[in-house]
Amino acid sequence: MQVPKVGFLCSAVQLEQLPKYSFPEVAFAGRSNVGKSSLLNALVFQRNLARVSATPGRTQSINIYPVDGKWMLVDLPGYGYARVSKQQREEFRKLILGYLLGRPNLVLACVLVDSRHDPTADDTSLLEELELHQRRFAVVLTKCDALSSQHAEERIAQLRHLVHQCSWCMDVVCTSARTGQGRSQLWALIHKALRTYHSPLESLNAH
Repeated sequence: MQVPKVGFLCSAVQLEQLPKYSFPEVAFAGRSNVGKSSLLNALVFQRNLARVSATPGRTQSINIYPVDGKWMLVDLPGYGYARVSKQQREEFRKLILGYLLGRPNLVLACVLVDSRHDPTADDTSLLEELELHQRRFAVVLTKCDALSSQHAEERIAQLRHLVHQCSWCMDVVCTSARTGQGRSQLWALIHKALRTYHSPLESLNAH
């Protein structure tokens, strides 16, 4: 596939700092150390778009990256990181949920889940919130190269059973940043979601 042209637009630590524009957004969310930065870099064929760190919880702001001048890739802070204060965790949770449930430009939330482990309470809670608020999402299993094919199939089945009654879940995708597994499937989901977009600015102008 063609390598996308990706830049950096801005970082925001408060919802009020998010820019207003007519571009659709695809967001990536997941618990700290789920491999989000590695997957984002692999998705757009870049090594250093999102900073990969051995220290969980490194991403503490909402980072926005324009893709091909047509849509925005949004990297959200990791949640559930135990080595920050309870107040900080709550602030991150409010920032993440505030964006995911209220941002009019959002067309798809990719919720990353570590395939090596059962989904956490934070993972399932986020999926429930997205479904309840009718926000389109996909479950993206990371680090699938660490599993045997049988275990990967079992994990996919587990997650599909978890969301089988969810009307707003597009799919469950098994990925690996190391091997590129699932990249084309994830791109297909993103393009499908982008086709559903109606600009909030166009809606305002119509009135």
